[in-house]
Amino acid sequence: MPDTTRREILKMAAAANFSEYQIIDPHVHVWKRDPAFPFAAGAKVPAFDPTPEALLDLMRANGIARTVIIQVIHYRYDNSYLAAVLKQYPRYFQGVCRVDPLDSAAPDHLSAISAQPGFHGVRISPAADATGDWISGPLMPPLWKRCEDLKIPMTLLAPIGRVPEIGKLIERFPHLTVVIDHMADCPVDQPAELEKLIALVRYPKVFVKISHTWSLSKQNYPWTDSQALVKRLYDSFGPRRLMWATDWPIAKERATYSQRLDVIRSGMPFLNEEDKQWLLSGTVRKVWAF
Repeated sequence: MPDTTRREILKMAAAANFSEYQIIDPHVHVWKRDPAFPFAAGAKVPAFDPTPEALLDLMRANGIARTVIIQVIHYRYDNSYLAAVLKQYPRYFQGVCRVDPLDSAAPDHLSAISAQPGFHGVRISPAADATGDWISGPLMPPLWKRCEDLKIPMTLLAPIGRVPEIGKLIERFPHLTVVIDHMADCPVDQPAELEKLIALVRYPKVFVKISHTWSLSKQNYPWTDSQALVKRLYDSFGPRRLMWATDWPIAKERATYSQRLDVIRSGMPFLNEEDKQWLLSGTVRKVWAF
């Protein structure tokens, strides 16, 4: 068989397989008022309960095949409710846990949680003020090393000002998969700050969620002003290192679940069909292989 023909057949086969992609949402939260799973002391929990059953209804209505549930801060470092959800619905969900970044035993806690079915990844959230200075402290390298040893992703909810410090940790652990949530919440009125996130493009294991366009925007759907941030990340990282996410049910007054999907499907004119497949499925599967 001529090489050109073989290449054409392989290309067609790959395209055919990719066209059947399943949409995966890599970032939602669930919680429920249940005495068996109490909220953390002092937690400020909204009055509504976004249950996994409500999430499954939304997924079915919008054609979402699988979802990654991020441990919500309302339970803080007690991942018991999320563990119960993952056990109940293993076909649909994977989970990302939280561990206490100020606890020297956090690496061992991460190992124990990661041994439970459905968990794949950990999330840490350094604040912008002095309470988040631990991101540059001595407890981080052991935690990141354990993450690397376990071959699970490190996901970070961090303001854009913390990204250079995160970059120093990535430099030490270049083989660790790192996911930056919500474009590091770069303000639309401080576009130069996005260069701090773009600087991480030199690390091939870094991925970025292009979510929170609705929260960052000062406009209504399709949030064109924050799309300018997405376009710059797209031009730098390319679609194979970017992924969408709904962050449901956070900021539900700003955007519906469907709008958070539709903005990728039809609201960003710079994306072609292959780009959308990567953002909605292909890139997510690199990190969370359902």
